[in-house]
Amino acid sequence: MTQPAVTGSSQFPSRNATILVIGGAEDKVHGREILRTFFERSGGAEARIAIIPSASREPEAIGNRYNTIFQDMGAQSIQVLDIRERYQGEDPVWQNYLDECTGVFMTGGDQLRLCSLLADTPLMEKLRLLVQRGEVTLAGTSAGAAVMGHHMIAGGGSAESPNRSLVDMTTGLGFLPQTIVDQHFHNRNRMARLISAVSSHPDRIGIGIDEDTCAMFEGQDSIQVVGKGTVTIVDPGEMSYTNAKHISSIDPISIFNLRLHVLTHGDRFNLPGRSIELPEQPMTA
Repeated sequence: MTQPAVTGSSQFPSRNATILVIGGAEDKVHGREILRTFFERSGGAEARIAIIPSASREPEAIGNRYNTIFQDMGAQSIQVLDIRERYQGEDPVWQNYLDECTGVFMTGGDQLRLCSLLADTPLMEKLRLLVQRGEVTLAGTSAGAAVMGHHMIAGGGSAESPNRSLVDMTTGLGFLPQTIVDQHFHNRNRMARLISAVSSHPDRIGIGIDEDTCAMFEGQDSIQVVGKGTVTIVDPGEMSYTNAKHISSIDPISIFNLRLHVLTHGDRFNLPGRSIELPEQPMTA
C-alpha cells in the first residue's frame, strides 16, 4: 500500500521550525528538562515567551504557574494571553505581541475548549504562519499537544479492543497536519484508541506521548524524544487492509501490517523516510 498524500488545513513547517509536543504532567519542579528545552529553543536568556492557557478552566492560575517557571529560568519577557472569548483572538495587541515572540506555550486543559476559542482566529492564523516560517518555537502540553494535528482526538475510552466508538475525532489546529496526537498515552492505556483513530485516517501517523515526555519535531525531517517516558509511533504507511469502513462503530477493528515503534529519550524518528534513526551505541544482548 503506497503512502497517501497528506491533506489538511496547514502546510508542513519549515526546516527551521521546532515544535514540542508534550504528553502532559511534565516536570515543573525539579530538573524541568522538557520545559528547559523549550526555553533554550526559544532563545534562552533572550527568550520572549507567550503563554496561552485557554484550554484550562483556571487560565489565570495555570498561566501564572508557567509565568513563574519561565521567569525563574531567566526569560527576557513573558506575556500570558488570557483569552476566554473568541473575539479576543481578533485583538491586534496579541497579534502584535506574537511578532516579538520567540516561543509560544499552550497549556493543558480541554482541547475542545482550546479549539473553540482559537481555531480560525486571526491570532491563530498569525501563529501558524510564524511557526511555518520557523520564526517561533511552539510547545503544547496535554490538551495543547492534542490540538497539533489536523485531525484531533477529542476524547474517548480505553481498555477495549480498537473500535470506532472508542475515539471521538474532530478538527485540530493543524500545526502538524501529518499527525494524530494522543497524550498521557501509556499512563491512561490509550493504545487502542490511537489505533482506532489511525484506522480511519491511514494517511496520518499516530503519535502517542507518555507523561513527562516530549516528541520534539524539528522541521520537516525528524522527531526527537525528550523526557522520562516513551513516544509510540503508529505508522499505517504500509497498511494492507482494514475493515474499519465496513463494520458498525462498536465492532472490533481489523488492521493489517501496521508498523509500531516505541522510542525513549534521545531516540529519533525520520519523518520523510518513516524510519528510526538508529542510536550510535549498538544494542547489547
